[in-house]
Amino acid sequence: MRRLLLLAALLAASAANAWTEPQRGTQLRADLMSAIRPHIEWSLGAPVEFVVHDLRVQGDVAFASVWAQRPGGAPINMYATPAVRRNELDPSVGDGPSVQALLQRSGRVWVATHHAISATDVWYSWHEFCPLWHPVVPEVCAN
Repeated sequence: MRRLLLLAALLAASAANAWTEPQRGTQLRADLMSAIRPHIEWSLGAPVEFVVHDLRVQGDVAFASVWAQRPGGAPINMYATPAVRRNELDPSVGDGPSVQALLQRSGRVWVATHHAISATDVWYSWHEFCPLWHPVVPEVCAN
């Protein structure tokens, strides 16, 4: 009985993290970054590239936590971004050009349905997001 309980616990733990991370150079990873890029370039100015901290996919949903920078690794001056000029972003608050995004596949295309730049909280743990994105952020979404 004890072995069955241990096996059940191990299976539940592995199922909770059934998401995968698309490897560098794959089409899936490129598609996910391409879905995020227009939103971030609108706010931070073009061009941007991403340093991936966390990228998770399961089925038709994905989660990304990335750092935006200029090509070649140049930092983004948050004070000189379009979002600051439009009063949409306060560059003195938050974590610079950090980006989190919730993505969803629509047909053959990935769409960044929700994103945040320089967030100061775990906004993607909102109860309205959890039913759909729980598979890729199980640690912040209670069952």
